[in-house]
Amino acid sequence: MLTIHAADEVRTNSDADPLKDGAVAVDGNRVAAVGPLSEVAERFPGARVRHWPGVLGPGLVHEGPLPDAPTPRERVHAVLKGGAVAVLAEYVTSPDLRSAAARNDVAVLMGTGTGMGTGARLPAIVEGERADLAVFDEDGACIATVCAGRLVHRRR
Repeated sequence: MLTIHAADEVRTNSDADPLKDGAVAVDGNRVAAVGPLSEVAERFPGARVRHWPGVLGPGLVHEGPLPDAPTPRERVHAVLKGGAVAVLAEYVTSPDLRSAAARNDVAVLMGTGTGMGTGARLPAIVEGERADLAVFDEDGACIATVCAGRLVHRRR
């Protein structure tokens, strides 16, 4: 189902100018369009629209060890709750943790620390690419995380 994620402000990457009253259309696991909400809604009139307060941008890369939790699934969910949709392979070494990441469509990237190497990607919202999004409020708290097109975290 096609979903439009609309926010007070959309940033396609960390250096992009903010787009006020912006939107990202997501079709399956891909970004179908990015632009002003009015234009995106007109282009996809039958889409479900989710309105988020705050800033919508690309999902983050979690660059350290995954948070402690009783199970691998809960460790991965803790990353998603923080707006991250990717982790570095060096911190996901156990088969159970890799399996939990795969089940949740969390990307496992090769590289080390902030100097991510081969296989790494910089977070960005790009039409036609994987739909990895996060919404943050004015205090920097994650409101929602969309990983590979699926809403995997929503703060109530």
